[in-house]
This record gives sequence, structure tokens and C-alpha cells, in this order.
Amino acid sequence: MGVNTQPRFVMNNKQSIGIFDSGYGGLTVFKSIAQSLPEYNYVYLGDNARAPYGDHSFEAIYEYTLECVEWLFAKGCPLVILACNTASAKALRSIQQKVLPIKYPHHRVLGVIRPTAEVIGEYTATNVIGVMGTRGTVNSESYLLEINKFFPNILVNQQSCPMWVPLVENNEYLSPGADFYVKKYVTELLEKNSSIDTILLACTHYPLLVPKIEKFLPNGIRLVSQGDIVAKSLVNYLERHQEIKNLLGVNHLRSFYTTGERKVFDEHASVFFDDQITSTSIDVTPEFY
Repeated sequence: MGVNTQPRFVMNNKQSIGIFDSGYGGLTVFKSIAQSLPEYNYVYLGDNARAPYGDHSFEAIYEYTLECVEWLFAKGCPLVILACNTASAKALRSIQQKVLPIKYPHHRVLGVIRPTAEVIGEYTATNVIGVMGTRGTVNSESYLLEINKFFPNILVNQQSCPMWVPLVENNEYLSPGADFYVKKYVTELLEKNSSIDTILLACTHYPLLVPKIEKFLPNGIRLVSQGDIVAKSLVNYLERHQEIKNLLGVNHLRSFYTTGERKVFDEHASVFFDDQITSTSIDVTPEFY
């Protein structure tokens, strides 16, 4: 893997928005953000060497996420988006409350769960929704808690889908073999409540499975992905936080990094981002930067 030799934490007006995911899924969010805010500079980091995060322990996910966030800070990102539901569920709050005030008071880290929870009630007529995510996201109950804050009358039914991320990461999401696991998890969710009219895809990998998922959904059930929701929330955030907005460069620069194998990342990432990608392999452990 390569080594980042950039100086640490230089603050200027040409900085980037950092976008982090455990692998490729965050690129679906990045794509929406770049469409809404094309002028800004961006640095994307996928921790592919340690993906998927969904089955790791709380402590491991926190450690991995913090290492990646600090690497992005060092790369010149005063604002980092955790475009990963598992990292948002298990690491975001601790980073915001325990790390930023002490070590990085001028940096900000945002997740994907809260902006989604703030608007999900607008999609349902029955007030009964399904949330499909990784085992880590589901077990954290973050969506149950956050949605209840904004829409206490909504009933949330959760379904973990442990095989979906591997299907996507291994480029099997359109294969006939994927049908079994897509149908299995959709069926298990719908059996929990017949009044579900909205399903939130609470993992940024899952939009690539939408054609498969729709095959096994009854008419009238709406699928909600997070990309456009997070992008709209970020637009509003920057308008409300001019102190962050004024630091950001507007040179349309985009850089991609992975902790995994560069050629493998580029091949898969281009599918998620709908554009050719050239990345750099790096190591995020502190001794390397």
C-alpha cells in the first residue's frame, strides 16, 4: 500500500469535503452529493481492506472509523461525511462527543442516519415502514431511536440482510444467484407487518440491488434510498454553517483512495459512481501519516 506524506491538519480555503465508507457503497451517496454540489473538492476513502463493517464489533468499527476520519482530516477535509450506515450507527456519536471537542474543535463529522430519519415520515401513508440494513446497523437500533424522535407515531420494522453487502462487493448483485437472498430478506421483512408501505434501504450498498428487490415487492410499496436525502441535507448544512463552507475549495477536484487493492477498487467503484475512477491505495493507521 502507498503512504500518505501530506502535512497534517493544514487549514486553508482550498480544502475538501471528505466522504467515507467501509467500501464502495458510499459512492452512491457521493454521486448524489456531487450532482447537488458539483463545484466543491472531494476526497473519497473506502476502507475496503477491512470491509464489510456490518459484522465487526462495536469497538472495532469505532476504531476503524476514527482512523479513517483522522486520515481524511490530515488530507485537508474539515468536514467528513460518514456515508456508511454501520459507521454512523456505531461510531459517529462517540466521535462527535468525545473526539472532536478535544482534538479537532474546528472539524465536523456528519452521518447518514439523522438526515434520513428527519424526512422518512414524509414517504409513508400507513405510518408503518421497514428498514433493511446490515446486522450492525439493525442491532444498534439507531433508526428506531432517531425516527421515534421525529415521528413518534411511525412503527418501524427492521430486517438485517447480512448477505447483501457481500453480493454487491463481489459484483454478484445482478446474478441469478442473488435472487435467493433478496427474496429471503424481503419476505422476512414483509411477514413482520402487512401494513408496511415504505422500505428504507439503510445501507448505501443496497441501491444497486433495487432492480432485484423490486421483483419481490408487492405493488404500492415504496423503496427509499439515501443518496438524494443526504445530498439535500448537506446543501442545507453548508448554508447554515458558513464557517465550514468558506474553507472549502471550489475547483471541482475529486480524489479517490482505498485501503484495498487499487485495481479492484477502480473496477467496482466505477459501477457505483457511474463514471471511471482512478484511485490510490493507502494505509490509514497513524504511523503512516
